[in-house]
Amino acid sequence: MVRYRRNFVPGGTYFFTVTLDDRRSSALVDHVDKLRSAFRVTRAERPFTINAIVILPDHLHLIMTLPDDDADFSGRWRRIKSLFTHRLAASGVPISRNDRGEFALWQRRFWEHTIRDDTDFERCADYIHYNPVKHGLVASPIEWPYTSLHRCVRAGVLPPDWGGPGEINGNFGERGD
Repeated sequence: MVRYRRNFVPGGTYFFTVTLDDRRSSALVDHVDKLRSAFRVTRAERPFTINAIVILPDHLHLIMTLPDDDADFSGRWRRIKSLFTHRLAASGVPISRNDRGEFALWQRRFWEHTIRDDTDFERCADYIHYNPVKHGLVASPIEWPYTSLHRCVRAGVLPPDWGGPGEINGNFGERGD
């Protein structure tokens, strides 16, 4: 078996794909308020910058930058996943359990890529912002409500009609879709 080695870089910027165990679920958008709260609490406890994000029904993509002296993105993901899961369970949302009795909401791992340079950052951010179109959820990226694209448009970084005809290609930790 191949052992995956993560690249821990203090102050690094990373692209992530984090997925629910049930790919038919829409829990992330159905309970986006609880997910946002999990992010807020985690950021207050262990700061990080959200450079770009999209929340889809069953997975999310994020570019995260860590503080200069910190490389623990895994601990942050563990906290976000745990907070979200426990808040769902506390609100009465049924969540299946695995053989060990643990909640089985999330896939155990996540896909991570260390951002190498500005070109790589832009490629990953474009992928994030175009992802709702890729999955057939909207015709134009600006139509999707759970994306940092809106922040980029307000800041004048991207025009409101960004992501018109065309396609953003690449393998970003998603199953062959």
